[in-house]
Amino acid sequence: MTRTILEVHALQTVPPSCLNRDDTGAPKSAVYGGVPRARVSSQAWKRATRRGFHDLLDPSELGVRTRRVAEALTERIVRLDGSIEETQAWALAAETIQTATGSKIETPKRKADTKDKQGPPPAPESKYLMFLSAHQLDNLAELAVKAHGEGKDFFKNKANKDLARQMANVRHSVDIALFGRMVADGADINVDAAAQVAHAISVHRVDNESDYYTAVDDWKRRETDDLGAGMIGTVEFNSATLYRYAAVDIDLLRRNLGAGLREDEPLIQPVRRAAEVFVECFLTSLPTGKINTFGNHTLPEAVVVKLRSARPISFVGAFEEPCRAEPEIGGHMRQSCERLAEYVPEIECAYGVSQETPTWVLRVGRNTEALSGLGTELALSALVTAVGAEIAQRQSGA
Repeated sequence: MTRTILEVHALQTVPPSCLNRDDTGAPKSAVYGGVPRARVSSQAWKRATRRGFHDLLDPSELGVRTRRVAEALTERIVRLDGSIEETQAWALAAETIQTATGSKIETPKRKADTKDKQGPPPAPESKYLMFLSAHQLDNLAELAVKAHGEGKDFFKNKANKDLARQMANVRHSVDIALFGRMVADGADINVDAAAQVAHAISVHRVDNESDYYTAVDDWKRRETDDLGAGMIGTVEFNSATLYRYAAVDIDLLRRNLGAGLREDEPLIQPVRRAAEVFVECFLTSLPTGKINTFGNHTLPEAVVVKLRSARPISFVGAFEEPCRAEPEIGGHMRQSCERLAEYVPEIECAYGVSQETPTWVLRVGRNTEALSGLGTELALSALVTAVGAEIAQRQSGA
């Protein structure tokens, strides 16, 4: 069966930075090709990508992932019916969410033990992060207000229970459709992620370094105080040229989105918009770990985007042998582009997957010239539009 798989490959050089820390505060790393590499976890870059959606999409097309889901629903309930007091709305929201998802919503013990006995009780929370779309929360709020009007036995009715369950499993937001949702107590409303994001790794060997820093006390008196620093510390960092990769199952994305979030648009428009936003935000996003310390605001210098009709293919194998920067050869970016330009046609030819694979290239500077023959060269906005148009054409015939 013919599929539509979107692939995004990027090479990005990051100067001294600590994008993604481990439990010791050091930049994350991995061994690949027998040498240590810099690594940025998929979760870190997915989070950065999802945050970018808020700049390009209407809030109605997005969701919220939080343990404080009862508070999010309470805001909507009170907005619909101002006669319902906040604490009463909390209980109503908790019951509605518990009915819809099967997850127990209650006041956390840690908050119940420390709450001010004279003040209002703390809001109930779910046991784990709950991911619901704006439309799902809106619909559940309407159902909660109806339950309030009809009495405490409303959710004991099987039809009302089923309706709550259904409301939590339709009109998925773009971020839920792309990145999925797991509800531990309600597997039937889980959403399989349409997007897969690889851990970004450096194309070369990387050893972490340590920065010893001091801070000066502005009020220190030179005549009477000691001359030492007001504060000293260390922070670990590295610098790297990263290979980044993501794949999106466009057919699954369309199924997750359903008929879409807007009634007045073609059925294929939601999946096109979601794919375009993903490409743009994945490429332009950056995890914010220690960003104020290092100011490492870079963008990918080389991008290859492909649309396949079969399984996705990562090109990380091009860098199994680490690149080595040498004066007569050039830096890591030039070598990695040359490696990629050689590896991509070879592996596609070997497996017979090079036919009818639309490919677009975005590149910056002479160090990326080797990639010019891999596809149509476009700037970001034109590339995003071209990818969206091709996806729309394929989906219109699906």
